[in-house]
Amino acid sequence: MAATLSRRELNRATLDRQFLLRRVDRPATEVLARLVGLQAQTAHTWYVGFQSRLEDPDPHAVGRLLTDGSLVRMSLMRSTLHLVSAQDAAWIRPTTQEVMDKDLAHSAHGKATAEVDLDAVVALGRELLEERPLTPKELGERIGQRWEGVPGTHLAYVVRCLLPVVQVPPRGVWGASGQPALAPADTWTGRPFAPGPDREALVLRYLAAFGPASVRDVQAWSGLTRLKEVVEGLRERLVSFRDEAGVELFDLPEAPRPSADVSAPVRFLYDFDNLLRGHADRSRVISAANLKRVSSRNGMPPATVLVDGEVAAAWKVDRSRRTPSLDITPFRLFNNSESEEIVMEGMRLLSFFSAAQEGGEVRFSTPA
Repeated sequence: MAATLSRRELNRATLDRQFLLRRVDRPATEVLARLVGLQAQTAHTWYVGFQSRLEDPDPHAVGRLLTDGSLVRMSLMRSTLHLVSAQDAAWIRPTTQEVMDKDLAHSAHGKATAEVDLDAVVALGRELLEERPLTPKELGERIGQRWEGVPGTHLAYVVRCLLPVVQVPPRGVWGASGQPALAPADTWTGRPFAPGPDREALVLRYLAAFGPASVRDVQAWSGLTRLKEVVEGLRERLVSFRDEAGVELFDLPEAPRPSADVSAPVRFLYDFDNLLRGHADRSRVISAANLKRVSSRNGMPPATVLVDGEVAAAWKVDRSRRTPSLDITPFRLFNNSESEEIVMEGMRLLSFFSAAQEGGEVRFSTPA
């Protein structure tokens, strides 16, 4: 009979693997590999993911890794932009290609290009992007010259889904700005892509970063389906547990599973932090009521605060005054110790944002 893990035990195990129980003094590339990337669909908010996990994060060093092609931002899990190493991109993208295929097929872009020769669109897209990076608008306009009557936005999306492309700098570089521009991933990084998917490797890497977890969890995180047979094929290499609802969870035998009484420090999560997107059942880190609070109809959730390992507030930076402030919207009342820790951690975050500027304050609103 598999042992039962409490919700709090699952919380501590996941926080440990996400480097949210204690900051680490490791290279950003090593942390990124452990996390199987960071969701990075915004230009810069994901840098907070490093700030909350590293002892001494250097956003400019991460930006240089983007510029030299060691790190890339490209569509992977759930067909969303992730920051990963070029090495991981070379095998993760072929593994998640079916997610990109489904994204295209089920979208308005797929319907609009149903009668178009998609292989020809992709071939022309690669040819154009190898000349120089293009924005999706530019790419669509160029391809659209050959397929009159088909809007360029649809044609550019075909390329985005069927050709592994990266968003090139300066987009995403700390302190810089620029329009999203695309380039073929293999030519940009100089690394050839794996010839096919490696679903077992993705499951194992996922468990190392997010486990213990169910089959539904890994499917929700990756966007892939039919992973039960993959997990079953790995069963002899895994250990299994049950959660409090009786759902079977899988894990790596040697993975850390701290006890429930391990303390968890306050941490600030960015809007698309991995922690809140790694499971179908997110109850290990956020209550059902608070999940509703942070669910946004426009697709832009608020950034959140972990208190004792659980989402307990939202935060944003107000730069409208001479010195910036970090505004906290609590989801419950905090005791004095919790408030003091939030202020201390918040000032650290303000220093990260404004390294050359002293001052700032952390302000609390009335609990929502």
